[in-house]
Amino acid sequence: MDETENKEAIHAACREGRLAAVESLLSANPKLAHRRDSDDRLPIHWACSYNHLPIVQVLTQVKDFDIDAVDGSGWSCLMIACSVKDGDDLVEYLLKRGADAGLKNNNGQTPLHFCASKTRLSAARLLLSPPYKASPRIPDTHSQLPLHRAAAVGSLPMVKLLLDHNSPINSSDRSGLTPLHHAIAEGHGDVAIELLRRGADSSRRDSDGALAIALAPDRKVRTWILAEAEKEGVEVVTE
Repeated sequence: MDETENKEAIHAACREGRLAAVESLLSANPKLAHRRDSDDRLPIHWACSYNHLPIVQVLTQVKDFDIDAVDGSGWSCLMIACSVKDGDDLVEYLLKRGADAGLKNNNGQTPLHFCASKTRLSAARLLLSPPYKASPRIPDTHSQLPLHRAAAVGSLPMVKLLLDHNSPINSSDRSGLTPLHHAIAEGHGDVAIELLRRGADSSRRDSDGALAIALAPDRKVRTWILAEAEKEGVEVVTE
């Protein structure tokens, strides 16, 4: 084993889910919990990435451990957990340990942005609930809210959840795109109708001057949205 591999043995053990090895390494040198690897990550970042909750629990018990320590990209453990499949237990544990639900990474994204992008509905509900009360009103560096991401990926339940928690509905990102623009552009008609029902302004134009309905990927999507909007009694500006 070369020097780099030896220094990063605990990181490898965390990735691979080898709890006994992690415990043994920490017993010999607790400071290893604070050691960064060549990717500028702590052992816990790898444990979170692979959803190894027992290892995360061990690492967070180390003296002076910072639950909000970030990696080289500014990702906290909570952000990583919100991006992991079946990571709800991990998210809950980190929050109970005091993880900051409003922390931003280098791109200005909060844990809620990752829940929205990855459709982690249960984790989002937890973040938005007391006492954590994550804000759905925080934009990233592209001026996108979690609602923009939820609309773009077509998660109707997530869109409803964010709107129920007072997310701005007509906020524009740096390209002038509203959540409605994103939903229609990606062909998510059901999300577009929900946004329209909840007050989305179909007259808003993006930076290129395009209305949301003009971004429909094909005639079928456009026709369906206009027909459903008419049934709902909501107006869609088309020109």
